[in-house]
Amino acid sequence: MPPPPPEPEIDAEDGTTSCCAPLTPLRQPVDVAEMRDRGLLTNAFCLPPLFGPLLLDNEQSDCRDHCTNERTFLSYLRLSIYMSIVAVAIVLSFHLRKTASDIELRMAKPLGAIFWALSVCCLGVGVANYTRTINQYSRRAAIVQSGWRTQAVMAAIALCIVGSCVTLLVINKLNENADV
Repeated sequence: MPPPPPEPEIDAEDGTTSCCAPLTPLRQPVDVAEMRDRGLLTNAFCLPPLFGPLLLDNEQSDCRDHCTNERTFLSYLRLSIYMSIVAVAIVLSFHLRKTASDIELRMAKPLGAIFWALSVCCLGVGVANYTRTINQYSRRAAIVQSGWRTQAVMAAIALCIVGSCVTLLVINKLNENADV
């Protein structure tokens, strides 16, 4: 006779059964101070369980700094999404008039690829800054500043956007002069 099926876990808060009982250990909170005291803390962001929240001691302005770090990451994410949307729009339909000129058709894919690459770089910089700052919070040594990589990627993004605007204005002016 086979053993009876296991009883589903009942949530203590609302009394309902959990549909994801095997995943519950993956969501247990991680006490960073306890890990630091044991000497197990090298990279707080990657402490097991990976999907569990990190519990940091709240001293001085830690909550404010953590919220600022999250907002900064979300800003990088938003910029990355905007740039990927622009990249797709450029590749799919890049023209200034009713029909695309030959130069616009030649520019569409390389310009879209540049914007896509910068979008991925922007997302990578955002994730790297976020995880580095979380790791510094766990060691009680967070200094919120951007490094040369962040400055280089942001400068490349700004240069690409300004260069694209200038290029589009020149192409538009050339098209207007050709129509006259």
